[in-house]
Amino acid sequence: MEQNQVVKGSLTTIIMKLLEDNGRMYGYEMTKAVKEITANKMNITEAALYPALHKLVADDILTTTSEMVDGRMRKYYTLTKKGKKETANKISALKEALNSVQLILNPKIVNG
Repeated sequence: MEQNQVVKGSLTTIIMKLLEDNGRMYGYEMTKAVKEITANKMNITEAALYPALHKLVADDILTTTSEMVDGRMRKYYTLTKKGKKETANKISALKEALNSVQLILNPKIVNG
């Protein structure tokens, strides 16, 4: 499986975690942060990011504000109250899934 497929399945959780850690961010800032945090091992494309952001806004997980920065409008995303609760749930679920995958990839030898 390609790493991008794994990222795609975890994208909303990644977005929510970034916003939990940073308060508010704009789209390009999120893509840069993921690259920096993962030392360029993970890449989020705008084609994947913006539909995910729009869905999170529609689901009342994120809210937006727009500001003029250097003569251009920039849209910032922030977690809503509901989004903060959902972030904890999503992170917990992803950690459990990753732990299960680790068990499959690295089975422990059971003496019996």
